[in-house]
Amino acid sequence: MEFSAISSSCSLNFPAKIKTHFMVLPTNAATSFRTLQIRTPVSNIEESGRLSVSTRSRTDVENEESLVLGNRKCWVHFVGIGGCGLSALATLALRQGFEVSGSDIVWSSFMDGLKEAGAQLHLGHSVSNIQRKNGSSLPDAIVVSSAIPSDNREILHAKTTGIPVYKRGHWLGKVTEHYNLIAVSGTHGKSTTASMLSYVLKSMGDDLTSVVGAQVPQFGGRNIMSGSGRNFVLEASEADEYDSCFLGLLPYIAVVTNVDWEHVDIFPNEEAVKAIFRRFLKRIRVGGHLILCGDRQCSAGAYSLLDDREESTVSDNSNVMLSTPRSDICSNIYRITTFGISSTNEWHALSVRCNSQGGSDYVLCHRGHPVTNITLQIPGVHNVLNSLAVIATVTALLSDGRQSYELIHCVKRHLNDFVGVSRRFELVGTVCQCHIYDDYAHHPTEVRAVLKAARQRFPLKALFVVFQPHTYSRLAALMSDFATAFSGADKVLVTEVYAAREVNIWNVSGKDLATSIIEPSSEYIPSLGDVVDKLVHQITKEPDRETVVFTLGAGDITTVGPKLLHKLQGRLQK
Repeated sequence: MEFSAISSSCSLNFPAKIKTHFMVLPTNAATSFRTLQIRTPVSNIEESGRLSVSTRSRTDVENEESLVLGNRKCWVHFVGIGGCGLSALATLALRQGFEVSGSDIVWSSFMDGLKEAGAQLHLGHSVSNIQRKNGSSLPDAIVVSSAIPSDNREILHAKTTGIPVYKRGHWLGKVTEHYNLIAVSGTHGKSTTASMLSYVLKSMGDDLTSVVGAQVPQFGGRNIMSGSGRNFVLEASEADEYDSCFLGLLPYIAVVTNVDWEHVDIFPNEEAVKAIFRRFLKRIRVGGHLILCGDRQCSAGAYSLLDDREESTVSDNSNVMLSTPRSDICSNIYRITTFGISSTNEWHALSVRCNSQGGSDYVLCHRGHPVTNITLQIPGVHNVLNSLAVIATVTALLSDGRQSYELIHCVKRHLNDFVGVSRRFELVGTVCQCHIYDDYAHHPTEVRAVLKAARQRFPLKALFVVFQPHTYSRLAALMSDFATAFSGADKVLVTEVYAAREVNIWNVSGKDLATSIIEPSSEYIPSLGDVVDKLVHQITKEPDRETVVFTLGAGDITTVGPKLLHKLQGRLQK
């Protein structure tokens, strides 16, 4: 890709818009309401990497979207609908014209939007949730979260009555198979990268569909955007509620942000994680593209998937060997592009520094040559890497060699406007000299990254961290890594473990972690309520001291920030 000048224009022509539509195709009259097939229009990928699609008016397509079966709409029921992943698929189904219902054991914020959109929701699991008209009317399909046990009464009843039951991964594969799928994977950074990519493409004029694993302010506070375009951006997880969902996908572009040992209850070691990612790489379509972090010195780098010390199979019937990070055509399989901080990558960052917005500036380089300056509102080197993944992906998706300057100019502009993702360095509020933030970090690599970013933004302020370990298995397996992950803080409060689905067979607790942290000083306070009281007491003793509080974890630690803010406002703003 050559660069000589950047056009002043910032409008790109995307492929003709189409609306993916679903139709129920009966195999015979007796089983017509039990056999669900999903069809979408097919388009071709040209040699240039751009899409060629049939031109049809939106009105024509919407007229086809009745999604009727006989004289009714197709009905899909989601078991575990309150979760982030399944709620997004239910929202997408509603927008595509399905009749949607669902059940979960507790109400979640995701269910509020579904109810407003017309979904019929149930608290608790019961056979009656999937029966209407005294049992004579049943769903045409049931989609199940992988966190739901196989003995769930709704699933058992569906199987005895012949209703097709789909795991989330299988359903995702069907939903996306005829889209131009861009699957964003990796141990860390998936949600931010997928959201950033979706926001940039949308801002550039692409009416894409996107499903991510977090709520995004620039998606209207939701975790989904539904468009009529050809592209589908999906956050794809190697674990995805413990079912390796991404192995059911067929991406045109696969992004791998990093690879690290995580989900230790599923993967016994880092090699097991790499093995599942290598299987994922086999799913990339012929003529597609792999975008991955090529920084070898990074312990969470993805480049080891293509390490020259071993053969990496990227197709069921073809093998390739790579020895240096580069962009290349792998026989007739897919192209590889690397990004990272190291100059050995095709896309890399130079002179990373903090900016006046509290984010990061850097010089974008391509094959060792400076291209332009990038400015981000969101802080941290990890977000620099996320933005590089976005740049590499957009250019792989859209560049045809004739509009590269225009393309980079547009990407640069919209990267600067991206404000981030819910629970990623999210400001809860400020009272007097105290700033309260919340972050999803629950792995040592993530804790280090967010605290490094916090020090970048607040170099002179006192930094207090409240950490809630998430699952006993993760704490037990990664204890030594956690013990050294908090060095950027001034004080750490460790709570009891958020057990989630686990029983403590490891005989480990938050107290063990607090004891193992050598620096900074740490304290074990099991109760979240007591943590709030402790912080209120500490902060009100020195109200003029500039303080930053971070609550970290994937459990209910997110409730601490708002409660702390409320109590401090009552004490300090009288």
